[in-house]
Amino acid sequence: MDLLGGHLPELIIVLVVILIIWGPGKLPDLGAAVGRGIREFRKASAETRDAVRTATAAPEEPAATTPAQAAPVASSEATAQGDTPGPDAA
Repeated sequence: MDLLGGHLPELIIVLVVILIIWGPGKLPDLGAAVGRGIREFRKASAETRDAVRTATAAPEEPAATTPAQAAPVASSEATAQGDTPGPDAA
């Protein structure tokens, strides 16, 4: 099995040209900049992927609502006497 698909000589030539252009003093800075760029690209692609998944996901079922509170039932004594409880009766 060939290393890098048999393209090792081309890779070496590219690395030598980069070393000649930027010099050994700038290579650490160049490597750090490439690393930051890759990290930000991965972060942005992960955020985009999450946004697409959220947008295409099935909507969640609405939360169960509590039923309305029933009106108080009049006591049997008050209805037997014909009185209806007032608004303050509870």
